[in-house]
Amino acid sequence: MCGLSGEIRFDGRRPDLEAVGRMSDRLAPRGPDGEGVWTRNAVALGHRRLKIIDLSELGAQPMTDPHHGITGVFNGCVYNYRQLREELRGLGHRFESTSDTEVVLKAYQQWGTACVRHFHGMFAFALVEHRTGRVVLGRDRLGIKPLYLARTPGRLRFASSLPALLAAGDVDTSLDPYAVHQYLSWHATVAAPRTVLNGVRKLPPATVRVIEPDGTHRDERYWQPSYTRRPGDDGMSADEWRDAVLDALRTAVRRRMVADVPVGVLLSGGLDSSLIVGLLADEGQRDLMTFSVGFESVGGEAGDEFHYSDLIAREFGTDHRQLMVPSDRLSMALDGAVAAMSEPMISHDVAAFYLLSELVSKDVKVVQSGQGADEVFAGYHWYPDLAGVPRAEEPERYAATYFDRSHADLARILQPHMLPGHDVSGRFVTEHMATPGAETALDAALRLDTHVMLVDDPVKRVDNMTMAWGLEARVPFLDHELVELAAACPPELKLADGGKGVLKSAGRKLLPAEVVDRPKGYFPVPAIKHMAGPILDRVQQALAAPEAKRRGLFQESYVAELLAAPDDHRTKRGANALWQVALLEIWLQTHGIK
Repeated sequence: MCGLSGEIRFDGRRPDLEAVGRMSDRLAPRGPDGEGVWTRNAVALGHRRLKIIDLSELGAQPMTDPHHGITGVFNGCVYNYRQLREELRGLGHRFESTSDTEVVLKAYQQWGTACVRHFHGMFAFALVEHRTGRVVLGRDRLGIKPLYLARTPGRLRFASSLPALLAAGDVDTSLDPYAVHQYLSWHATVAAPRTVLNGVRKLPPATVRVIEPDGTHRDERYWQPSYTRRPGDDGMSADEWRDAVLDALRTAVRRRMVADVPVGVLLSGGLDSSLIVGLLADEGQRDLMTFSVGFESVGGEAGDEFHYSDLIAREFGTDHRQLMVPSDRLSMALDGAVAAMSEPMISHDVAAFYLLSELVSKDVKVVQSGQGADEVFAGYHWYPDLAGVPRAEEPERYAATYFDRSHADLARILQPHMLPGHDVSGRFVTEHMATPGAETALDAALRLDTHVMLVDDPVKRVDNMTMAWGLEARVPFLDHELVELAAACPPELKLADGGKGVLKSAGRKLLPAEVVDRPKGYFPVPAIKHMAGPILDRVQQALAAPEAKRRGLFQESYVAELLAAPDDHRTKRGANALWQVALLEIWLQTHGIK
């Protein structure tokens, strides 16, 4: 929906409004419809607005409630804001707008930090209490909306993107070896609160942080499903679970149609996005706009799945648009996609989402997208390997199936100064899986993937690439009530039918069998996967740049080995190893990090 930023001083000085302005300017693509700055005492807030709900100036931000002395900035959408507004009216609150931002302010006044428990939606916000000087930061349950932090002595800055913090200046841009270890182990994922930069952290999902005027703070984690079987679900049949999942998904999709502008769908032609289209059609939506992207074939590998997206578009009568991207267009768009990344991301579909978002933003401001279903409903190929594994063995088995490479492998890839003294990525997984809850090994893996890996890979990717074009993406498979239901669902029902069994069963009630029973597909971008043409040229340029030589992240012998055979070296997860190494350097150089 928007981009927010701010600065808090703890040293008695006034906030730097020019720095807040630079952050706000860097966030302009996220909010092209309006801007504002507010300051009081030690705090300044900045905002860039994408008009989705209450298109009038009454919805402008930063927004102040003068009656209760609260000012806030907000990014995202509270889907149940209309219901909450009526509830709050019944409690005596008066409203000047029809925006969800005002609902957030009134909800905080009524319920304090517990307000987040009332919200159905995706959000990040900053609220300032005028009387106390206290600042409250919050992030939605699954981290769909980002919030980055840069702390220095006497000051905290925050923003919706990491590049916005860089634009403000005075950021420690040295690399965090623990984060680089995770990046190279987990397909470019870096778990909150870390980023690859020592000077930037991110507020974890499902967290409210209360910051006092002296700089002290406390965090409250307000949500975490147990990943155990619920007593009330005992005796449910497979058909009853199917119907429960379908009903919950229907509710999630309906919620995400709340807007004062048209809402479209990103349609890949896979099960997940097709279910969204089918449910909206079933709800009576007509002339729904749907969008698909494809790329030229490379190395004999097809670059599009238009057959399936066309099938769904015909089945449900959508207003469908295709974008076929030639290889030279992909290479030109890559730099734009990297500039839009808050953190380096190696998945091939990052360029696909960037280009698709450019196309879609010309027609709509809001889309629904199918991200998250594979993690929530156990759709990936490695999950069956974890079923039935004794809990004591699970971290090792998870690492064997999920990690790109081992700690020992990293010893021959990274220069000694960048290699931590122990397997930090393996330890993180071991500690996460040992936390209470998670009835089985698969439950523990799904908890880790949904609440850590998903947040800082596909969810972040979708936010960054869509918001680069002022396009809001909504993800119904991450509706928190649907996630709670899926977490309680027996693992065998999720693993059935080659993965996502209960979701496929739901899909058969709405979709053509050809879509439900097709082999699992991915957003294919062959030119990146196979390191072809201009993409390879860009990689070679980045690794040969003076900045890369000065930084000295990687063993020269390893880089030479990759460059000698660009398409031959794959991680255990199947990623192109050269792309993973080079993308980190490309990202650092793109964002001016020397």
